[in-house]
Amino acid sequence: MFYWVLKTVVLGPILKLLFRPWVEGEENIPEEGPVIFASNHLSFSDSIFLPLVVPRRMTFLAKSDYFTGRGIKGRLTAAFFRGVGQLPVDRSGGRAGEAALRSGLRVLRRGEMLGIYPEGTRSPDGRLYRGRTGVARMALEGGVVVLPVAMIGTDKAQPTGKKIPKLMRIGVKIGKPLDFSRYEGMEDDRFVLRSITDEIMYELMLLSGQEYVDMYATSMKDRLLAAAKTKARELHEAALPGSAAKELEEALDAHDDEAIRRARRRVDDAAADIDETTERGGGPEDEDERGRPRREAS
Repeated sequence: MFYWVLKTVVLGPILKLLFRPWVEGEENIPEEGPVIFASNHLSFSDSIFLPLVVPRRMTFLAKSDYFTGRGIKGRLTAAFFRGVGQLPVDRSGGRAGEAALRSGLRVLRRGEMLGIYPEGTRSPDGRLYRGRTGVARMALEGGVVVLPVAMIGTDKAQPTGKKIPKLMRIGVKIGKPLDFSRYEGMEDDRFVLRSITDEIMYELMLLSGQEYVDMYATSMKDRLLAAAKTKARELHEAALPGSAAKELEEALDAHDDEAIRRARRRVDDAAADIDETTERGGGPEDEDERGRPRREAS
C-alpha cells in the first residue's frame, strides 16, 4: 500500500513534474508474470526513477547498509526502503550472495518484477563495468526473461555524494526481452553464467552508449581510492616545512635554471595545497585507518 501511495500520490507526481522522465521501449514490459530488469547503475536515484516509469510494481535488491543506518536519518532511510518493498542484500559475498539469490527468486516466484544492477555497485566514472553472474543464475533458476534497461542522465542529475538532485530530464531505455531458456538446467556451469552475463552487459552497452570496461566496478573503486590516498599523502608530505628547500638549494649550487624553476614551482604548489587543505578543513590527518574522512562524534 505504501508503495502505491508514494508512487501515485506523494512522490511520483512531484518527480514526474520536475524531471519529466521519458521512456523508450515501454512496449517491451510484459503486462503480467515474472521478469528481471537488469539495469546499468549511475546514481542512487536509479532505484527511484526506474520504478516510477514502470506501470507494475518493481522490487529492487538494495544493499543492506540502507537498512542498518543509525540516528534519525538512518531510521527514516530504512523505513522508506522497507515501505517501498525493497529487499536488503549483504554484498560481502559467499553465503550472503546465496541469500540474495534466494530473496530474488522468491520475488520472481510470486510473479513479480525484480530489478537488479549486474555491475553490483554504482559506476565510479560513468562507464559500464563487468557484470556479476548473479543475474544469470536468477534468470535460469527462475525460468524468466531479462529486460536490459539503460538509465540516462541520472549521473548528471545526482552525482555520487550530491544530496539534492539537479532538475533535468531523465531517460529510461528498455530493451527487448532476452530469453536464456536454451541454457535450462545449466545454472551451475560458470562458463554459461559468464556467457549470459556478458550478453546482458553487451545489450546494456548498446542501449546506454556507455564505454565498456572489462573489470569489476568495485576493483576500479579500490584503485581510485588507493590513488587518492597516495596523492593525499604526497601533498601532505610536500606541504611539510623544508620539503622543497633541499631541492632548491641543490639546483642553485648546480646553477641549473630549469631545475630552479621546477623547485620554485614545487614550493609554490605546496603552499597552494596548504591553503586549499586549510580552507577545506581537512587532510590526511582527518582520515581513519581506511582512508575515509573521520566523523566528529555526535
